[in-house]
Amino acid sequence: MTSLAERPQARTQGRKPGAETRRRLVVIGNGMAGARAVEEILARGGADQFSITMFGDEPYGNYNRIMLSHVLSGEESDADIFLNALSWYQENGIDLHAGVRAERIDKATKHVFSNDGRVTPYDVLIIATGSSSHMPPMDGLYTPGGSVKHGIFGFRTIDDTRKMVAHAQQEHHRRAVVIGGGLLGLEAAYGLRSHGIEVEVVHSAGHLMSAQMGPDGGAVLRRSVEALGIGVHTGSRTTGILGADRVTGVSLRDRPDIECDMVVVAAGIRPNVDLAVLSGLPVERAIVVDDQLRVQDEDFIYAVGECVQHRGQVYGLVAPLWEQAVVLANHVTGADPTSAYLGSRTATKLKVAGVEVASMGLQGPERDTDEHIVFSEPSRGIFKSIVVRDNKMVGATLLGDSRKVAFLTQAYDRGMPLPAERIGLMFDLGTPGEDVGVAELDDDAQVCNCNGVSKKALVGVVKAGCNSLAGAMDATRAGKGCGSCKLLVKQVVEWAADGAVEEDPAASHYVPGIPLDKAALMAEIRKRGLRSVSSVFQALAPGSAEDAKSKMGLASLLKMMLADQYIDERDARFINDRVHANIQRDGTFSVVPQMKGGVTSVQQLRRIADVAEKHKVPLIKLTGGQRIDLLGIPKEDLPQVWADLDMPSGYAYGKSFRTVKTCVGKDFCRYGTGDSTRLGIEIESRFQGIEAPAKLKLAVSGCPRNCAESLVKDVGVVAVEGGRWEIYIGGAAGAHIRKGDLLATVDDPEEVKVLTGRFMQYYRERANWLERTYAFVPRVGIEHLRAVIVEDAEGIAGQLDAAIQATVDAYVDPWSERNDPLTPGQFRTSLPLTVLPQVPVR
Repeated sequence: MTSLAERPQARTQGRKPGAETRRRLVVIGNGMAGARAVEEILARGGADQFSITMFGDEPYGNYNRIMLSHVLSGEESDADIFLNALSWYQENGIDLHAGVRAERIDKATKHVFSNDGRVTPYDVLIIATGSSSHMPPMDGLYTPGGSVKHGIFGFRTIDDTRKMVAHAQQEHHRRAVVIGGGLLGLEAAYGLRSHGIEVEVVHSAGHLMSAQMGPDGGAVLRRSVEALGIGVHTGSRTTGILGADRVTGVSLRDRPDIECDMVVVAAGIRPNVDLAVLSGLPVERAIVVDDQLRVQDEDFIYAVGECVQHRGQVYGLVAPLWEQAVVLANHVTGADPTSAYLGSRTATKLKVAGVEVASMGLQGPERDTDEHIVFSEPSRGIFKSIVVRDNKMVGATLLGDSRKVAFLTQAYDRGMPLPAERIGLMFDLGTPGEDVGVAELDDDAQVCNCNGVSKKALVGVVKAGCNSLAGAMDATRAGKGCGSCKLLVKQVVEWAADGAVEEDPAASHYVPGIPLDKAALMAEIRKRGLRSVSSVFQALAPGSAEDAKSKMGLASLLKMMLADQYIDERDARFINDRVHANIQRDGTFSVVPQMKGGVTSVQQLRRIADVAEKHKVPLIKLTGGQRIDLLGIPKEDLPQVWADLDMPSGYAYGKSFRTVKTCVGKDFCRYGTGDSTRLGIEIESRFQGIEAPAKLKLAVSGCPRNCAESLVKDVGVVAVEGGRWEIYIGGAAGAHIRKGDLLATVDDPEEVKVLTGRFMQYYRERANWLERTYAFVPRVGIEHLRAVIVEDAEGIAGQLDAAIQATVDAYVDPWSERNDPLTPGQFRTSLPLTVLPQVPVR
């Protein structure tokens, strides 16, 4: 995958021998449609027929726009959604002009004029200019100077998404309004909600996703969306944006204004046709094409994607784009001159705001003779609607449960006879089971809508020898989009392989670069006496380059295993661990001094205030872990900031023990039954900074009222009547919500510390890299954990206690390095910042 740092200054260029004998193919547009058309052309031998030049408005390779909502929510990094890295264009001899806009076509002389002054000749031209966010007419969109008001965003590109994330993460931005309650609007709202933003969706139609489902389904979807904390206003139109030069709210027709500091416009898309209009091409709603995707009345100009109007239809979904690309490639290369695009019967299957949605055909009955079968269970967010005409399925909507979507899609596409008992269309009663449904799927049926992967393509890679699910997904990109098709992809692969699907061996590897699971890796490290990350690579992956994505996991594992015997190599650390601070989006850092149990003093507060004033800290933030965060500190200032603070690190970075949140406890609270503050401080003092496969957050509550939120921490302790303490493990309250499981109830705070350390060591030794306790505990099982940790059923309690003690004994304050840096550049800024490996947040 490429990263955003791979921006070309001008273009990437590759020329193959004999280029002068090939026809000149120019493609205007480097989005999903344009790049897919080129892929299809190359697959048909197009590299031997054409020298290919591409123009793209954005300074990147081709990426999956469907996944932008995942980037917005933080589930994926922007580097993860690229379909073609810049190297792909070079490898295929494509002359890519990235960040360059084609402005005019001269049909007579067959030249393309671009905004960099270039004039590019063509023999065959493909227009794939896509579409843009529609900005409906509203007062206040623009400042008096004519620029879009600060805080207003479209949601169409990576740059849009990055700007939205940056805006949402600013502390003083707390409320957003999303205009549009369709697919894109709900995804935008869901993504912003993950940043802690209060979100209101305003939709002009009477119900959400009105283009895909009827009012009943929309009502169930609304209930699911509101359960996520997203406000919904349907049947309401935004008439204006409030604020002089920045957003302060929106005005609604016939309803009170809504205060906000951010507006996302997701009110549909409009085809980009300005180039075509200026160049004299036929345009109605979009560029008019025939069944071969040729522009009407033009022999050598084709168009594909969202900028195209075919037989009166304009498509905004990806599946029709893939079908168009195939037909276009067949004609451009001559592979199949009879190929024709006759339009698409669109069937949508996506995850929208975390809810599975499938829609095809009619939303409801249109004739008196139509049958309408409906099942609704709003409390579970499930709605199913099927429309039958003349014993053929002509429409379906599935919400919250799409297990029957493969059979229903087939029935819709092929007009299959339906069971007499219509309920069998919704549930496994009298209709083919999932395996039979897969067998009956047409070869051309779309399995993955996001990446346009058909059943035939998946079966083809399996028959070619790829018998693992991961391998088939990598080869075809199936399942690499929204993820809603992964079950169907798995079923197709298993069916094609006659059930003989190989387990992906890499799935069990602890880190990608070393082909061993965790137990085997630890055994080899001990057997060979390996003490550094580089020695592990040399011994266990000889001849291979050191995998950057594996270094952090290996460093953490070695520290856990070896304590003070570990040899620390600086290039094995992520930037946060190298400078003991949390890197921010702008390249500055945040400093979080330790405040054990959230307890501080006048002296500490005064010192923090003095440091913030001296170093002109732009933002001082109280964290959820009961500490003070100083944000916006340049790298080179970190040693002096820590010297002035003269306080230990609070470990707000890295994969390690973070903090222990506490309530007031029994000394001051009239409900307290245990001294939670003291116990929390003792736990934090003992385990501060220990390495783990993922971050560890703890809490101690002084009574069952649970003010420190102990039940949703990696380890949570609650004081109960009789001077006893309950210990909970595996809780979470971030992107995932999980109540922890009760590990034990003990009589003594000392027992709490022993069992806490024992559990953390067991987790450190056996969890996968980046596996949080909320996944580890249910995977291993609470009964097993109780038996091992509390009852010592395996006789290893003493080993666990000794191992965690060795780690505690080896603890060194990381800021002891501030006056004696391990490398000359440890705290020196070098510009530009190096692009670092992306570590997934779980």
